Amino acid sequence: MTQRLTQTLTPTPTLIYLHGFNSAPTSAKGRLLAQAAANLTSPPHFYLPQLPHRPAQAIEEIEALLHAHAVDPAALTFIGSSLGGFYATWLAERHHARAVVINPAVKPYASLASFLGRQHNPHTGEAYVLTDAHLEEMRALRVARITCPERYFLLVRSGDEVLDWRQAVAYYAGGWQYVAGGGDHGWADFAEEMPSVLRFARCAA
Repeated sequence: MTQRLTQTLTPTPTLIYLHGFNSAPTSAKGRLLAQAAANLTSPPHFYLPQLPHRPAQAIEEIEALLHAHAVDPAALTFIGSSLGGFYATWLAERHHARAVVINPAVKPYASLASFLGRQHNPHTGEAYVLTDAHLEEMRALRVARITCPERYFLLVRSGDEVLDWRQAVAYYAGGWQYVAGGGDHGWADFAEEMPSVLRFARCAA
């Protein structure tokens, strides 16, 4: 009698980078991560979508991407910067996935209230009006408390001139955290953090 052995294959990691408010896939961090991932011996699936300015539509398009590519949540890591970190948190909770959040917006419906009115995305050239409806759609995505802190990796700069880094440290308590002194919201020297981000996303060197 021949015995068949079933080998369990480890799925290829999937990384989805979510840019911030009035940003784009062409932003520095997104491009750096895409290149670093592509240079690995075993590159992960890497997606760098352009997110619509409407939060509900942005989430809808990410959900469609996950469905279209039949992404395995066990191999999935969202990487979000600023507002993208807020989206990444909601998506990670919904799909039981991992998330790397970089200078994340914890309450964008509050921090962006002062930006209501005409907007211009310098990366895409898109002009639109930020309204209360945008903020309400963000509020609908609020996660009161993360359920599995170990699935999160928070990276913040104490010199962030846009968001209060202490809010993020408190919100992601219990998760993996790296608090770097100084710097700014854009994290100009983010290239130095590529190895730790990719390791957390379970990408082999």
